[in-house]
Amino acid sequence: MADDLSVSRRGLLWAGSATMTGAALGLGTMAQAAGPSVPADTGAVQGGRVVFPNWRGAADPTPPPSPAPMPPAERVGFAIVGLGRLSLDELMPAFAQTKKARVVALVSGSPEKARLVAAQYGIAPDTIYGYDEWDRIARNEAVRAVYVVTPNGRHRDHVLAAAAAGKHVLCEKPMANSSAEAREMIAACNAAKVKLMIAYRIQYEPHNREVTRLVRSGEFGKPRLIQAFNGQTTGLPEQWRLKKPLAGGGALPDIGIYCLNTIRALLGEEPASISAEIHSTPGDPKFSEVEESVAFTLRFPSGVLAQCGSSYGVHESRRLQVHTERGDIDLYNAFAYRDQRLVVSHADGKVEARDERVLGHKNQFALEIDHMAECILSDRRPRTPGEEGLQDHVLMEAIYEAARSGKPVAVGPPAGAGTGLDVTRGPEAEQAG
Repeated sequence: MADDLSVSRRGLLWAGSATMTGAALGLGTMAQAAGPSVPADTGAVQGGRVVFPNWRGAADPTPPPSPAPMPPAERVGFAIVGLGRLSLDELMPAFAQTKKARVVALVSGSPEKARLVAAQYGIAPDTIYGYDEWDRIARNEAVRAVYVVTPNGRHRDHVLAAAAAGKHVLCEKPMANSSAEAREMIAACNAAKVKLMIAYRIQYEPHNREVTRLVRSGEFGKPRLIQAFNGQTTGLPEQWRLKKPLAGGGALPDIGIYCLNTIRALLGEEPASISAEIHSTPGDPKFSEVEESVAFTLRFPSGVLAQCGSSYGVHESRRLQVHTERGDIDLYNAFAYRDQRLVVSHADGKVEARDERVLGHKNQFALEIDHMAECILSDRRPRTPGEEGLQDHVLMEAIYEAARSGKPVAVGPPAGAGTGLDVTRGPEAEQAG
C-alpha cells in the first residue's frame, strides 16, 4: 500500500507538470504511458540538453529552456583586437554568457594592460599579441575568428590582416571610414574565404527584434512614420571619436548609424531618397573636425517616412517610435546596452490601451557573438555581413552630401541586389534560447 501511494504521488506530480508543458516538449503522452520518465524538478537529458517540464500555471508566461552551452573545447575561439572601454566593459563580460564562443587570445598595443586582462580572464600569456604579430596569430589554430574593436580608422587594416591570416572577422560598427574601405574589406575576406560580419548588436537584441516582428506582421497595420533619435554628450576633446582620421565623422557614424541601420532592418527596405542637415556649435573645439548634430529624413519606396536625429551635445536619449495605421510602437532605450522598454498603444474598444511587452533580458553582445560562432560552425552567411556595413556607408555619404548641398539625394538598393526585402542581409538569426 505504501509503495502504491508513493508511485501515485510521483505520478500526480509528473502529470501536473507534463500537462503544462504541452506539445512543445512532446512529454505529456509519454508520461501518461510510461510514468515519470522526465521528473518535474530533476529534468532529463534530451537532444544534448537538460529539459524540464513547464512547472508554471497557464496564467504565467512559459519559461525559456535551460541554457545548453557547448563544451569549452568545442566553442569557436576568438581573439579580441583592441582592449578599450567596449572590450573591457561589455565584450569580455559578455563572453561569459555566450554558449558557442570563448576568448582565447588578446591583441593590444599595451602589453601591460593585455597581461592584466589575460590574468583576470584566465587567458594564456603566450596568446597575447601586438598589432604587428598577425603571423603568430595565423599559426594559432585555437583562434578561428577575431573581433575587431579598435577605432574606426583602424578597422580596414586589422580586417585585411585578419583575412590574410585566414581568420573569420567580426568587426565593430561603423565598418570603416568610407564605402571605399568597406569594399576593400569585403573583397579581402571573400578572397581569403573567411566570413565577415559587422557587429550590429541591435539586430540581435530581443526588444528590437520584437518591434521588427510587430511591424512586419501587420498586426497594427502598415507603418507610416518612424522617428528615431540617439544622443549623448561628449566631453573629452582628445577622445578619438572627435578626430576625423580615426572616426570618419562625428555623431552620424558613431551613434546616428543606429537609427539608420535599425530602420533599414526594421522595414527590410532601402530608402529611395535622403535629405539632411548638420549643425555644430560655433567655436566649440570638440567639433572642429567632426559634426555635433545631424538630422536626416529617409523616404522609402513603400511610402514610409523616417525622421532621424543624433547628437553629441544633448542629454542621453535613445528612442525608436513607429507610428502605424492602428497603433504606436514605442521602444525606450532602443539603442542602449540594456534596459529596453517596449510599449504598444492602440484602441481596445472604447478605451486606449497601452500594453508593455516585457521580454526577458538577454545580453545583446553575447547574442551577436554566438550568431557569428554559429555561422562559422554551420558555414552560414551572417545576418549582418560586410554588405550590410557597406550599404550604411553609402547612405551616410549620401547624408553628408544632402546636408552639404541642401538638396535631397537619390539612393536605393545596391546595384544588382534586386528589389526584395533584406537584400544586404543573410538569413534570419536563430532565436536565442
